[in-house]
Amino acid sequence: MDLGIKGKRALVCASSKGLGRGCAEALAEAGVDLIINARSEGPLEETAKALRDTYGVKVTAVAADITTEEGRAQVLKAAGAVDILVNNAGGPPPGMWTDWEREDFIKALDANMLTPIALIKALVPGMMDRGWGRVVNITSQSVKSPIAVLGLSNSARAGLTGYVAGTSRQVAGKGVVMNNLLPGIHATDRAKSLDTGVAEKEGITLEEASAQRASGIPAGRYGTAQEFGATCAFLCSQYAGYMIGQNVLLDGGALITTM
Repeated sequence: MDLGIKGKRALVCASSKGLGRGCAEALAEAGVDLIINARSEGPLEETAKALRDTYGVKVTAVAADITTEEGRAQVLKAAGAVDILVNNAGGPPPGMWTDWEREDFIKALDANMLTPIALIKALVPGMMDRGWGRVVNITSQSVKSPIAVLGLSNSARAGLTGYVAGTSRQVAGKGVVMNNLLPGIHATDRAKSLDTGVAEKEGITLEEASAQRASGIPAGRYGTAQEFGATCAFLCSQYAGYMIGQNVLLDGGALITTM
Protein backbone atom coordinates (compact mmCIF):
# COMPACT_ATOMS: atom_id res chain seq x y z
CA MET A 1 0.00 0.00 0.00
CA ASP A 2 1.27 3.47 -0.91
CA LEU A 3 0.94 5.47 2.31
CA GLY A 4 1.23 8.74 0.42
CA ILE A 5 4.03 10.13 2.56
CA LYS A 6 7.09 9.59 0.35
CA GLY A 7 9.33 12.64 0.57
CA LYS A 8 7.89 13.80 3.89
CA ARG A 9 10.22 14.55 6.78
CA ALA A 10 9.84 12.96 10.22
CA LEU A 11 11.36 13.30 13.66
CA VAL A 12 11.29 9.99 15.53
CA CYS A 13 12.43 10.17 19.14
CA ALA A 14 14.20 7.37 21.03
CA SER A 15 14.64 5.49 17.78
CA SER A 16 17.98 3.67 17.92
CA LYS A 17 16.22 0.48 19.03
CA GLY A 18 12.93 -1.00 20.19
CA LEU A 19 9.56 0.47 19.26
CA GLY A 20 11.07 3.79 18.17
CA ARG A 21 13.32 2.03 15.68
CA GLY A 22 10.36 -0.01 14.49
CA CYS A 23 8.56 3.25 13.69
CA ALA A 24 11.62 4.72 11.99
CA GLU A 25 12.03 1.57 9.86
CA ALA A 26 8.41 1.62 8.71
CA LEU A 27 8.51 5.32 7.85
CA ALA A 28 11.79 4.89 5.97
CA GLU A 29 10.25 2.03 4.00
CA ALA A 30 7.45 4.43 3.04
CA GLY A 31 10.04 6.85 1.67
CA VAL A 32 10.12 9.32 4.56
CA ASP A 33 13.36 11.20 5.35
CA LEU A 34 14.24 10.98 9.02
CA ILE A 35 15.72 12.76 11.98
CA ILE A 36 16.36 10.08 14.56
CA ASN A 37 17.35 10.59 18.16
CA ALA A 38 18.69 8.65 21.13
CA ARG A 39 21.13 9.29 23.97
CA SER A 40 23.84 6.83 22.90
CA GLU A 41 25.72 7.93 19.78
CA GLY A 42 27.12 4.54 18.73
CA PRO A 43 23.87 2.57 18.42
CA LEU A 44 22.14 5.63 16.94
CA GLU A 45 24.72 6.01 14.15
CA GLU A 46 24.49 2.27 13.42
CA THR A 47 20.74 2.58 13.06
CA ALA A 48 21.07 5.65 10.83
CA LYS A 49 23.47 3.84 8.50
CA ALA A 50 21.24 0.77 8.34
CA LEU A 51 18.22 2.90 7.42
CA ARG A 52 20.12 4.81 4.75
CA ASP A 53 21.60 1.66 3.23
CA THR A 54 18.34 -0.31 3.27
CA TYR A 55 15.81 2.32 2.20
CA GLY A 56 17.81 5.05 0.47
CA VAL A 57 16.29 7.86 2.49
CA LYS A 58 18.03 10.80 4.15
CA VAL A 59 18.71 10.17 7.83
CA THR A 60 20.07 12.69 10.31
CA ALA A 61 21.13 11.27 13.67
CA VAL A 62 21.17 13.50 16.76
CA ALA A 63 22.58 11.97 19.94
CA ALA A 64 20.98 13.90 22.78
CA ASP A 65 18.73 13.45 25.80
CA ILE A 66 15.36 14.57 24.43
CA THR A 67 13.98 14.92 27.97
CA THR A 68 16.25 17.91 28.70
CA GLU A 69 15.92 21.46 27.38
CA GLU A 70 19.44 21.32 25.95
CA GLY A 71 18.77 17.99 24.24
CA ARG A 72 15.50 19.20 22.73
CA ALA A 73 17.21 22.33 21.43
CA GLN A 74 19.82 20.19 19.64
CA VAL A 75 17.21 17.95 18.09
CA LEU A 76 14.90 20.78 17.04
CA LYS A 77 17.77 22.69 15.44
CA ALA A 78 18.68 19.65 13.34
CA ALA A 79 15.06 18.80 12.55
CA GLY A 80 13.92 22.15 11.23
CA ALA A 81 10.48 21.93 9.65
CA VAL A 82 9.07 18.43 9.86
CA ASP A 83 5.82 16.92 8.64
CA ILE A 84 5.69 14.03 11.10
CA LEU A 85 6.51 13.84 14.81
CA VAL A 86 6.75 10.53 16.66
CA ASN A 87 7.06 11.18 20.37
CA ASN A 88 8.73 8.43 22.35
CA ALA A 89 10.79 8.11 25.52
CA GLY A 90 11.72 5.27 27.83
CA GLY A 91 9.40 4.66 30.75
CA PRO A 92 10.28 5.31 34.39
CA PRO A 93 11.33 2.41 36.63
CA PRO A 94 8.78 0.11 38.28
CA GLY A 95 8.15 0.08 42.00
CA MET A 96 5.53 0.38 44.71
CA TRP A 97 3.52 3.44 45.65
CA THR A 98 5.50 3.76 48.87
CA ASP A 99 8.76 4.05 46.91
CA TRP A 100 8.03 7.26 45.02
CA GLU A 101 8.64 10.81 46.16
CA ARG A 102 7.90 14.13 44.50
CA GLU A 103 11.23 14.09 42.64
CA ASP A 104 10.38 10.73 41.07
CA PHE A 105 7.10 12.05 39.74
CA ILE A 106 8.77 15.20 38.39
CA LYS A 107 11.26 13.06 36.44
CA ALA A 108 8.45 10.89 35.05
CA LEU A 109 6.39 13.91 34.05
CA ASP A 110 9.40 15.56 32.38
CA ALA A 111 10.15 12.48 30.30
CA ASN A 112 6.72 11.12 29.44
CA MET A 113 4.40 14.13 29.50
CA LEU A 114 6.19 17.48 29.35
CA THR A 115 8.79 16.50 26.73
CA PRO A 116 6.22 15.39 24.14
CA ILE A 117 4.16 18.50 24.87
CA ALA A 118 7.23 20.70 24.33
CA LEU A 119 7.92 19.04 20.98
CA ILE A 120 4.28 19.37 19.94
CA LYS A 121 4.34 23.09 20.78
CA ALA A 122 7.59 23.56 18.85
CA LEU A 123 6.66 21.66 15.68
CA VAL A 124 2.89 21.60 15.24
CA PRO A 125 2.50 25.34 14.45
CA GLY A 126 4.65 24.84 11.34
CA MET A 127 2.54 21.85 10.33
CA MET A 128 -0.60 23.98 10.71
CA ASP A 129 0.88 26.74 8.56
CA ARG A 130 1.67 24.19 5.83
CA GLY A 131 -1.76 22.56 6.13
CA TRP A 132 -0.53 19.01 6.79
CA GLY A 133 1.01 17.15 9.69
CA ARG A 134 0.99 13.99 11.73
CA VAL A 135 1.80 13.44 15.41
CA VAL A 136 1.96 10.00 16.98
CA ASN A 137 2.62 9.77 20.71
CA ILE A 138 3.83 6.39 21.93
CA THR A 139 2.26 5.98 25.36
CA SER A 140 1.24 2.67 26.96
CA GLN A 141 -1.64 0.26 27.49
CA SER A 142 -1.50 1.50 31.08
CA VAL A 143 -3.51 4.61 30.19
CA LYS A 144 -6.48 2.30 29.61
CA SER A 145 -5.61 -0.36 32.17
CA PRO A 146 -3.18 0.93 34.83
CA ILE A 147 -0.37 -1.38 35.90
CA ALA A 148 0.20 -1.22 39.65
CA VAL A 149 4.00 -1.41 39.62
CA LEU A 150 4.21 1.24 36.89
CA GLY A 151 2.53 4.02 38.83
CA LEU A 152 4.97 6.67 37.62
CA SER A 153 4.29 5.74 34.01
CA ASN A 154 0.54 5.47 34.61
CA SER A 155 0.45 9.01 35.94
CA ALA A 156 2.64 10.74 33.38
CA ARG A 157 1.20 9.02 30.32
CA ALA A 158 -2.37 9.56 31.46
CA GLY A 159 -1.57 13.25 31.74
CA LEU A 160 -0.28 13.33 28.16
CA THR A 161 -3.38 11.47 27.01
CA GLY A 162 -5.62 14.15 28.49
CA TYR A 163 -3.57 16.88 26.84
CA VAL A 164 -3.77 15.19 23.44
CA ALA A 165 -7.52 14.65 23.75
CA GLY A 166 -8.09 18.39 23.72
CA THR A 167 -5.18 19.55 21.57
CA SER A 168 -5.81 17.09 18.73
CA ARG A 169 -9.25 18.55 18.17
CA GLN A 170 -7.93 22.10 18.13
CA VAL A 171 -5.41 21.44 15.36
CA ALA A 172 -7.37 18.98 13.20
CA GLY A 173 -9.01 21.72 11.13
CA LYS A 174 -5.56 22.80 9.95
CA GLY A 175 -4.73 19.37 8.56
CA VAL A 176 -2.76 18.12 11.57
CA VAL A 177 -3.70 14.64 12.75
CA MET A 178 -2.65 13.68 16.28
CA ASN A 179 -3.15 10.26 17.87
CA ASN A 180 -1.67 8.02 20.55
CA LEU A 181 -0.29 4.54 20.04
CA LEU A 182 -0.58 2.32 23.12
CA PRO A 183 1.80 -0.67 23.24
CA GLY A 184 1.18 -3.68 25.36
CA ILE A 185 4.06 -6.09 25.87
CA HIS A 186 6.50 -6.09 22.97
CA ALA A 187 9.79 -7.92 22.56
CA THR A 188 12.04 -4.97 23.48
CA ASP A 189 14.72 -4.21 26.06
CA ARG A 190 11.99 -2.73 28.29
CA ALA A 191 10.12 -6.04 28.36
CA LYS A 192 13.34 -7.90 29.03
CA SER A 193 14.12 -5.59 31.94
CA LEU A 194 10.69 -6.09 33.49
CA ASP A 195 10.85 -9.86 32.95
CA THR A 196 14.28 -9.94 34.55
CA GLY A 197 12.86 -8.26 37.63
CA VAL A 198 10.09 -10.85 37.85
CA ALA A 199 12.56 -13.70 37.35
CA GLU A 200 14.79 -12.47 40.16
CA LYS A 201 11.87 -11.88 42.50
CA GLU A 202 10.27 -15.28 41.89
CA GLY A 203 13.46 -17.30 41.49
CA ILE A 204 12.71 -18.46 37.96
CA THR A 205 14.54 -18.12 34.64
CA LEU A 206 14.09 -15.18 32.30
CA GLU A 207 12.51 -17.51 29.75
CA GLU A 208 10.03 -18.77 32.32
CA ALA A 209 9.14 -15.23 33.34
CA SER A 210 8.55 -14.24 29.70
CA ALA A 211 6.45 -17.33 29.04
CA GLN A 212 4.44 -16.63 32.16
CA ARG A 213 3.54 -13.13 30.94
CA ALA A 214 2.90 -14.28 27.38
CA SER A 215 0.44 -16.89 28.61
CA GLY A 216 -1.83 -14.09 29.77
CA ILE A 217 -2.00 -12.53 26.30
CA PRO A 218 -4.74 -13.90 24.01
CA ALA A 219 -2.36 -13.70 21.04
CA GLY A 220 -0.03 -15.98 23.01
CA ARG A 221 3.11 -13.94 22.36
CA TYR A 222 4.78 -10.58 22.69
CA GLY A 223 4.33 -8.04 19.91
CA THR A 224 7.15 -7.15 17.53
CA ALA A 225 8.71 -3.78 16.80
CA GLN A 226 8.02 -4.35 13.11
CA GLU A 227 4.25 -4.68 13.44
CA PHE A 228 4.18 -1.78 15.89
CA GLY A 229 6.11 0.36 13.42
CA ALA A 230 3.74 -0.54 10.59
CA THR A 231 0.80 0.69 12.65
CA CYS A 232 2.66 3.91 13.41
CA ALA A 233 3.33 4.44 9.72
CA PHE A 234 -0.37 4.00 8.95
CA LEU A 235 -1.25 6.65 11.55
CA CYS A 236 1.17 8.96 9.71
CA SER A 237 -0.27 8.15 6.30
CA GLN A 238 -2.67 9.89 3.94
CA TYR A 239 -5.37 7.48 5.07
CA ALA A 240 -5.48 8.62 8.70
CA GLY A 241 -6.82 12.12 8.06
CA TYR A 242 -10.20 11.44 9.70
CA MET A 243 -8.72 9.73 12.75
CA ILE A 244 -8.42 12.39 15.42
CA GLY A 245 -7.35 12.08 19.06
CA GLN A 246 -7.63 8.31 19.24
CA ASN A 247 -5.85 5.85 21.54
CA VAL A 248 -4.86 2.88 19.41
CA LEU A 249 -4.18 -0.19 21.53
CA LEU A 250 -1.66 -2.82 20.40
CA ASP A 251 -1.64 -5.38 23.20
CA GLY A 252 -2.47 -8.75 21.63
CA GLY A 253 -5.95 -8.64 23.18
CA ALA A 254 -4.74 -8.42 26.78
CA LEU A 255 -7.18 -5.67 27.76
CA ILE A 256 -10.73 -7.01 27.81
CA THR A 257 -13.15 -4.22 26.99
CA THR A 258 -16.05 -3.52 24.62
CA MET A 259 -15.18 0.15 24.07
